[in-house]
Amino acid sequence: MRITEIPIQLVSIEDDGFHLMLKGLINSMPANFLIDTGASRTVFDNTVIRQFVTNPQFEANEKLSTGLGTNEMPSEVLEIEKLQFGDLIIIGYQAVAIDLKHVHLSYQHLGLPQIDGVLGGDLLKHYKAVINYKTRKIKFYY
Repeated sequence: MRITEIPIQLVSIEDDGFHLMLKGLINSMPANFLIDTGASRTVFDNTVIRQFVTNPQFEANEKLSTGLGTNEMPSEVLEIEKLQFGDLIIIGYQAVAIDLKHVHLSYQHLGLPQIDGVLGGDLLKHYKAVINYKTRKIKFYY
């Protein structure tokens, strides 16, 4: 079994809490990921992902996505050729794309970094992620 350990950033939200972020790569391009342990799936904004995927082939997702401040929202599926977190490389990831405009606007209003993806429970569970708040690192086991 291999382990990769990546620094995480604690982003203060109006002195009333924080979000966790980490850096990764989408198709070899640097990307910011919000870590959301409560999200069932890793998701991407259906507009922002176009910066990373040339001519994405979106397919309508039969399931409606829930969460992120809404009850139900339409989603699309696309393939991301390569996701990378440290030494962990994920090839041919079947990604879900949704409208994250409201998240982008909130982050922009607060002067926070742009989010390129939301790292959710599917990848966190699959790679047995362990978040260490003391060292500010996340470990993936694969």
